[in-house]
Amino acid sequence: MADEKTKKQWTILELIQWTTHYFQNKGIQSPRLTAELLLAYTLGVERISLYTHYDKPLNSRELAAFKENIQRRIRREPTQYITGKQEFWSMTFKVTPDVLIPRPETELLVETALRLFKQPAQTADPLSGSLTLADIGTGSGNIAIALAKELKNCVIYASDISEKALEVARYNAKNLLENPDQIIFLKGDLLQPFEKPDSSQVEGLGTRSPYREGTGSSNKLKFNGILCNPPYISEKDYAGLAPEVGQYEPKIALLGGKDGLSYYRRLLSTSVGYLFTQGYLILEIGFGQKEAVQKMIERTPGLTLQEVVKDYAGIDRVVVARRVDDARP
Repeated sequence: MADEKTKKQWTILELIQWTTHYFQNKGIQSPRLTAELLLAYTLGVERISLYTHYDKPLNSRELAAFKENIQRRIRREPTQYITGKQEFWSMTFKVTPDVLIPRPETELLVETALRLFKQPAQTADPLSGSLTLADIGTGSGNIAIALAKELKNCVIYASDISEKALEVARYNAKNLLENPDQIIFLKGDLLQPFEKPDSSQVEGLGTRSPYREGTGSSNKLKFNGILCNPPYISEKDYAGLAPEVGQYEPKIALLGGKDGLSYYRRLLSTSVGYLFTQGYLILEIGFGQKEAVQKMIERTPGLTLQEVVKDYAGIDRVVVARRVDDARP
């Protein structure tokens, strides 16, 4: 009992300072920010509250929970999986180990699409009169949801091969959008869901069904734009990833084959048939992949390279191709 009474009471500020030093010694990136995020999550408060109540002591239950979160981080589990959330496009997304953690650089993919599709001259779907976009490998839904937030006249079809990922994406759409029905989520590999699906995939879509009967020989959905942040890590680079990435994030969302380019080959070989004439294919690429992807586009009938966009670190990050008039479905 005497020992219990004399046990030190840790205040918020003391814990931030101690944990920051501890994380520094353990090689954790952004140690102060990580300490603040984990402590705010443990206490169920906003980060700013840590400093408006810096002298508040933690009770034994709070301290035990914080210690457990510290240990999870020391085991190199990403902070985002511990807290279950990640900021993207000024929104807080739910994330789980079933989805890739959204990266800040992927916001450039959204920025590029908005620049292209907010132009008055952009041609909408001639059948529905609305802009139709596809987000391939949607994961947490961050790209599709960011676009839906900004493009009110747009219908977005988001696909993923993982049902668990789609569950996360649907949750995020429901909680972050005024009109979550603006996004239609479908399960399948790359563009496959936009072929004629089985009845279970279109059940409940009703008049929003993207599969157009009687529009020619193909029932493929056509898009004004297809966006994708594909897996682009090579086998060699995957072996050297930080533990936070290689041991915790879904391998299927990271590994792009032996050279990291397998998904680009598959997308480029099939995407033309899903684009309206003058439609855009917008892809995020990894470091050093510009020339290889550019050559693939040049060899793909019906596509022409429009631009390559650098991120804020000066790295080639987004490639934009366009369907030209002589393309065939």
